[in-house]
Amino acid sequence: MDRNLALELVRVTEAAALASARLVGRGDRDAADRAATEAMRKAFQGIDVNGEVVIGEGERDEAPMLYIGERVGRSGPGAPEMEIAVDPLEGTNLCATGAANAISVIAMGPRGSLLRAPDTYMEKIAVGPRARGAIDIARSPGDNLRAVAGALGKQVEDVTVVILDRPRHERLVREVREAGARIHLITDGDVSGAINTCFPDAGVDLLMGVGGAPEGVISAAALRCMGGDMQGRLVFREDAERARARRMGLADPDRVFGIEDLAKGDVMFAATGITNGDFLRGVRFTGFGARTHSVVMRSRSGTVRYIEAEHHFQYKPNYGW
Repeated sequence: MDRNLALELVRVTEAAALASARLVGRGDRDAADRAATEAMRKAFQGIDVNGEVVIGEGERDEAPMLYIGERVGRSGPGAPEMEIAVDPLEGTNLCATGAANAISVIAMGPRGSLLRAPDTYMEKIAVGPRARGAIDIARSPGDNLRAVAGALGKQVEDVTVVILDRPRHERLVREVREAGARIHLITDGDVSGAINTCFPDAGVDLLMGVGGAPEGVISAAALRCMGGDMQGRLVFREDAERARARRMGLADPDRVFGIEDLAKGDVMFAATGITNGDFLRGVRFTGFGARTHSVVMRSRSGTVRYIEAEHHFQYKPNYGW
């Protein structure tokens, strides 16, 4: 796979971030998501891939663009066949309220590299490189905390767990506190939460809890690039969701998915900050245009690049929303 494709992905997340950043703090999550999606779709037209969206904004009848199964990219002669997972605005509520950690994200890999996850929930556990191999989603939170603490050379009392602040996590929160660990509750954005486990300065050691399955696949791609670890198990709200998972090719939808099941092979990941966050700064508008802060990663090399870009709206009028 052409390694330059990873850098091309940043152009796509930058476009989505710039479009949605105009709506930060405006209280309209739908408008912000729509702006990011439209900008991302247009930006894909400049990428020389024959891409299929396998994780997107929903089914074709639910999403007018970047829907599951949509073809993106220039698709010219010799363009590589790629599977693409997108979240044009991860953290719609965060953007609408101006809160931290709203990002635009893309994961991409060759055909067969990304799990075609249904739009349902997924129980997740994720850690950074130092705790790789120490997690087991089938074990209790306390057992996982002790294993991760041992791998990190910490006491359980010094371990911090990031958990989505949802009523469904009341029992999990109680068990983590009973084990003695600390908790960082987040309102949205568990992709950022999972990625933060790979950065010691972010102050979190593992992610636990139930979030979106599509976000789980995107998180796994990023963690693969950084040497982290993750496991997931689909959580179905009704039998129709389980049946749909089978139709999407999951012979055993109740199994535990390891990180290689979620994102395998030569995968790439890119993200651009929309609001200031733990590992990316948000879009900053200036007199000439805007500045963006992005990260791009590739699993084959393990390279993590940060890109600070200046966008001049006089040359890129479409970025001047």
